[in-house]
Parts: sequence; C-alpha cells; structure tokens
Amino acid sequence: ESGLLILAVVALHNAIGYLLGFAAARMFHLPHADCKAVSIEVGMQNSGLGVALAAVHFAASPITAVPSAIFSLWHNISGPILASYWAAKADATAKEKSEKEHMSV
Repeated sequence: ESGLLILAVVALHNAIGYLLGFAAARMFHLPHADCKAVSIEVGMQNSGLGVALAAVHFAASPITAVPSAIFSLWHNISGPILASYWAAKADATAKEKSEKEHMSV
C-alpha cells in the first residue's frame, strides 16, 4: 500500500543528500569538481548500513529493511544519472570554449 510513498521519500532523501553535499562543499570553497564528488558521495551513503541496522534492531519485522533496500537500488540509478548530466554539461562547456578559442584565432 505504501510502495509509492516509500519510493517518493527515498528519492527525496537522496536528492536532499545530493543538494546538501554540494552546498556543504561550496560552503568550504572547494573546487567545483570536488563539490560534485562530495555531492555524489553524500547522496549515495548508508543504504547498506540501513538494511543491516533494520535487520538487527527490527528482526521481528523484516519489512523495516525495505526502504533501505529500495534506496540501495535507487541510488544506483540516480547517482549515474547525475554524474552523466554533469559530464555532458562539462563536455558541452569544453566544446563551447574550444569553439570560441578557434574563432578568435
């Protein structure tokens, strides 16, 4: 009954992790590439730990591990999507810069 709600909460939690990771890295004035790396690291943390903790502390109700298991799957989808987006954006920026340099020569 709560499958879509769990998926929505997992996606929101993941997105907030990406945003907070990026914002924290910017706050410490890290280079842009490092901000992206921190963002992905923070956004993809602790799903395995969540499954293990749920299994140990809520053994009577194994269903409690489901959100962490869904997060494990989801972050393996969202992380590469975000990384691919940033890579494509970097490629487009590099191409644009190369074209400008070529035109000025």
